[in-house]
Amino acid sequence: MLQEFFTPSVQHALDLVGIFVFAISGALLAVRKNFDVFGMAVLAEVTALGGGLFRDLVIGAVPPAAFTDLGFFLMPLVATALVFFLHPVVERTQAAVNVFDAAGLGLFCVTGATKAYEYGLGLTASAVMGLATAVGGGVLRDVLANEVPSLLRWDRDLYAVPAIVGATLVVLCIRFEILNPFTSGFAAVTAFAIRILAIRFHWRAPRAWNRRSTATEEVAPEKATA
Repeated sequence: MLQEFFTPSVQHALDLVGIFVFAISGALLAVRKNFDVFGMAVLAEVTALGGGLFRDLVIGAVPPAAFTDLGFFLMPLVATALVFFLHPVVERTQAAVNVFDAAGLGLFCVTGATKAYEYGLGLTASAVMGLATAVGGGVLRDVLANEVPSLLRWDRDLYAVPAIVGATLVVLCIRFEILNPFTSGFAAVTAFAIRILAIRFHWRAPRAWNRRSTATEEVAPEKATA
């Protein structure tokens, strides 16, 4: 059933789009961190390919597509060149990073869950792989940029939850045999919308119940330097 709607060419196109938008977010973060062009390229490559590389190793799709498809390697370099010459004013790059990161999150949670299922994983495991594909590159990006990953920060807006929702919608569509370009697009847009709304309205996951610690809260890096 999946092959009927997701031919190799369609899957490849979706992967390239996701790689491009994630690479844009990585390169823009490098601009905000004042990295040089090499640093921009590294951050773009890691952000774009990190999650998919992890997924492919787990599901046994080896060698990973990141090493066998020249387009996967070149797309982040194209994104780097675009950002190098046309990036927004530095003070406004965070908003652009958030939008492109949310778009990549939505696309990758869908393609990741779909590919995992095609390689024989169950529905639950496929949803987990969709989440890992979506957030893996962003985690590596933040680590290389010397930031605590957004995935782990209590003071950051929901990040993993939108990907979980998108991946869950995909496996539900698979379960009820209604997965097609429209429903997969709906899943990606839903994840994107939740992430954008979380940023807009500062939706955050709860911390430990009845937390009474008197320890001083860790100051976010951007706030500490404000």
